[in-house]
Amino acid sequence: MVVPHDALPPDPFAGDPEDPARSLGDPAEEHDHPPMDDAERAELVGDLSDLAVYQALLEPKGVRGIVVDCGECDEPHYHDWALLRSSLEQLLADGRMRPHEPAYDPDPADYVSWEYCRGYADGATASESAR
Repeated sequence: MVVPHDALPPDPFAGDPEDPARSLGDPAEEHDHPPMDDAERAELVGDLSDLAVYQALLEPKGVRGIVVDCGECDEPHYHDWALLRSSLEQLLADGRMRPHEPAYDPDPADYVSWEYCRGYADGATASESAR
């Protein structure tokens, strides 16, 4: 599910010449990324496919989403399943992700890493094929 831009909350400083973010410049210019190549696009489609499997396996067990260690701020970022899927779909469609609000007061016990998901899925697949 891609969140349309008009579904986002309105910018409280829209049209304000005293907008404090004005000094930061145009984010579209600062984060101008080259288009994704075929390999990056295929990897992203694979991540979306994997995410669907991980959610199907882990959400019934109470896992709310995935935690990612941010290289920029050295803090863990907690992504609910739908938010992460939306972000990846946005990246696939636009070549970049819009900023989003972090999870409110997440319980770290409710989130797992990509590596955990991958291992869990591999274990579930191995136990199914052993039957």
